[in-house]
Amino acid sequence: MGDLLSLLRFDAESGLIWLDEQRMLLLHTRAFAELRKELLDSLGVERARGLLVRMGFASGQRDGEMAVRARRGGMRTEDAFLLGPQLHSLEGAVSVEKVQLEIDLASGHFFGDFFWKNAWECEAHSADFGYGDDPQCWTQIGYASGYTSAFMGRLVVFKEVECRSMGDSRCRILGQPAEEWNDEHYIDLFRRTNIASKLIEFNIGLEHIRTVQARREYDQTLVGVSPGFRAAFDLLRSAAASAITVLLLGETGVGKELFARWLHDNGPRAKGPFIAVNCAAIPADLIEAELFGVEKGAYTGAHHARAGRFERASGGTLFLDEAGDLPLSAQVKLLRVLQTGEVERLGSEDTLKVDVRIVAATNVNLGQAMQTGKFRSDLFYRLNTFPITIPPLRERAADIPALVARFIEKYSGIYSKTLRGLTDKAMREVMDHPWPGNIRELENVIERAVLLAPDNGAIEACHLWGALPTVRRGGQITPHGEVTEKPVDALDALCDQVLREHIGIASFEMRLMQTAMQRAKGNLSQAARLLGITRPQLAYRLKKEGLPAA
Repeated sequence: MGDLLSLLRFDAESGLIWLDEQRMLLLHTRAFAELRKELLDSLGVERARGLLVRMGFASGQRDGEMAVRARRGGMRTEDAFLLGPQLHSLEGAVSVEKVQLEIDLASGHFFGDFFWKNAWECEAHSADFGYGDDPQCWTQIGYASGYTSAFMGRLVVFKEVECRSMGDSRCRILGQPAEEWNDEHYIDLFRRTNIASKLIEFNIGLEHIRTVQARREYDQTLVGVSPGFRAAFDLLRSAAASAITVLLLGETGVGKELFARWLHDNGPRAKGPFIAVNCAAIPADLIEAELFGVEKGAYTGAHHARAGRFERASGGTLFLDEAGDLPLSAQVKLLRVLQTGEVERLGSEDTLKVDVRIVAATNVNLGQAMQTGKFRSDLFYRLNTFPITIPPLRERAADIPALVARFIEKYSGIYSKTLRGLTDKAMREVMDHPWPGNIRELENVIERAVLLAPDNGAIEACHLWGALPTVRRGGQITPHGEVTEKPVDALDALCDQVLREHIGIASFEMRLMQTAMQRAKGNLSQAARLLGITRPQLAYRLKKEGLPAA
């Protein structure tokens, strides 16, 4: 990469950007995306695809000629070839990671396997048309093929076998000589054709594209197009029409209750009640009364008879969230209810028949809990009839844009705002964040961002985070072709400044709370959201420091 940077020159006075002897342009990806969309609307999918592939092919050929000169100048063959992927990264088109590369110039043998990250074309297509069943990095495939063909002196063609526009977690391309693909229709994309002479025969518009290009749509309640989400959703859909007990597995915040509600709303019990109980939030000495009910006088304080959650859910669905935290005594009674369909209130000798579908959820490893004696094996096998694992958000990157759009729509209505979505930088930070809190964390971040963003504006990166996020290491090119490193962590920089200027913790905390209250215009709840704490916590700290709470 350093060799390429030394060839890159910015001449602000003349308005020229040079890469060695080639003039370059720095343009907005959105402008390219609009052009790409217009080609699709005007020409239809197949002709637009061919045109974009050939446009990329021509660009790749020019860069390939530069790599050939580098090889002839004494550079190792593989190092010279990898100038192309490095250049593509430098141009901002895509970040390329080599998986396997075989080059034999004497025999003409070539095989390449690469991962693509942050492909602009994939992102642009998904934003304009949603997710579909075909890969969409057409210009980039053309570039890789043109570059390699120029380097090898024969037609070498790449195919995209994984693509984020199809819901895959990454893009992946394979390249080999054209004849080895044995796919003449695909190879035709790389050959010139006279489009103008054929347009007279066609009247192709957006409606035609919609019929030709299948797109996946997500459910109105559950949002997702990634392979992991679709696998979980397909299992959920297959269980909806039956009364089978479902066990939802996954980390905290992945949306287990939403899955449970969808199962209820799309099954035969949809008209019945949906009762949810968080088993971890109820004290151990009260859980049995909550689940099974209590008779008057059963214990001190039981002044009235009360139906339990099982009785209230009869004819519908009972969702047992965090079932892995049930005490052993409650596990015994729960197992009996599942086996007999009968409950017995505390303090009563009579049994009541209930008709309840059970959906349980846990983020606890029940296998380990059984080994340590914290969870009964017989109850596990009863609940584990139909397990569904919901993947964490970090494994569902393709779902993030749709989730963001859903949350912006939701909170724009609540806060009476009209927003244009996220800026490119903000979306990049959202896509790069690991989301340890999963969808729940993403929703909280978007709610805060909607609150902070100006009406009729866009959500910027500064609106996203209550605390300063980690900044990934990257490089910035100066006008002289130098690379300056960004700080690894913005929070480290802030800490350094606080220590350097001898700012005390108490003073810093007080000023932070005052600033949050000013930005929230005195609204305590909004200020607490900005600080990432609860309203009572902020009220307590303000009172402790003698600051006004409104």
